[in-house]
Amino acid sequence: MLLDRYESLFFNANFKEAASEAGWVAYRGELVLKEGEVADAQGRRKPPHEVLKQAALLAEGDELKLITGSLDALQHFPSLLEKYGADLKPGAQGIFFTVNIDKPFVSTINGVPVAFVPLVQGMAWNELIDLVALEKGDFKGQSSADKVVTVYNALKETKFKYPEVSLDEAMSKTNNAKRENHGAI
Repeated sequence: MLLDRYESLFFNANFKEAASEAGWVAYRGELVLKEGEVADAQGRRKPPHEVLKQAALLAEGDELKLITGSLDALQHFPSLLEKYGADLKPGAQGIFFTVNIDKPFVSTINGVPVAFVPLVQGMAWNELIDLVALEKGDFKGQSSADKVVTVYNALKETKFKYPEVSLDEAMSKTNNAKRENHGAI
């Protein structure tokens, strides 16, 4: 299974579980993009340098069907491609909420149209649900993994009307925005 291969790169995992449909497995949590240095003789690592925050992955067997989450900077996307790009194939869905971009755009990566949407504050999962026009009732009685499948199915039917921009061009137009976190006072 594809997600079993990724398991060592899961960070702050919420869940990894099978969906009710045989062969489908979902993950939510953070996904390591650039690992921390080895900290000791046992091979334990320091915290990662870059992560895909609020990540959601969906795989059917050894095929990646969905990868989504929040990038602190568009410049972290090449690290994602380095680790996971080989599994990004036609039929997959990719959408990344990115802090340091001004406008949404689509870029074709390995034959997959990948959407990048600006998001400085908020939850990537909630924004994703809004983008595909799902409501709480659409998830009633579903397991965590089945909710990811529901979002994937809605994404397959969604055609983003964002301009097509090459990744190189988009990286030359990023801003200096930082993630805004609001918590308990």
